[in-house]
Amino acid sequence: QVQLVESGGGLVQAGGSLRLSCAASGRTFSRYSMGWFRQAPGKEREFVAAISWSGDVTHYVDSVKGRFTISRDNAKNTVYLQMNSLKPEATAVYYCAADSRVLFVAADYWGQGTQVTVSS
Repeated sequence: QVQLVESGGGLVQAGGSLRLSCAASGRTFSRYSMGWFRQAPGKEREFVAAISWSGDVTHYVDSVKGRFTISRDNAKNTVYLQMNSLKPEATAVYYCAADSRVLFVAADYWGQGTQVTVSS
C-alpha cells in the first residue's frame, strides 16, 4: 500500500504561482512513477503531468506545457507540481497518483486531493 497526501493548494490570483506537494508513505517511493490530475466542478478528472521512477522522463498535458513543472525528490518521498502563470481555468481539485510501472500509465493509488482556486 502507498498513502499519498497532497498539500499546497489555495487561492491565488491569475498570473500567480503555487507549488503542490504530494508526500508518499508505505512502499518504496522510488519504484513508483507519479502523476498529477485535476478535476474541475462538473468535469471529469483529467491528466496534468507525470514523472518516471527516476525523474528523467516527464509528460504534460498540452494546456500546461511551459507553465507547470513536475519534479520529485526520492529522498523525501515527495513529488511536486510547480504551477506558474496560473489561469482561472486551472481551478480544480488536484490529485496525485502513484503507478507501480516505470512510466506512468494508470494510477494504482490516489491521494485525497487539494483545492486550487485561481481568481480572475
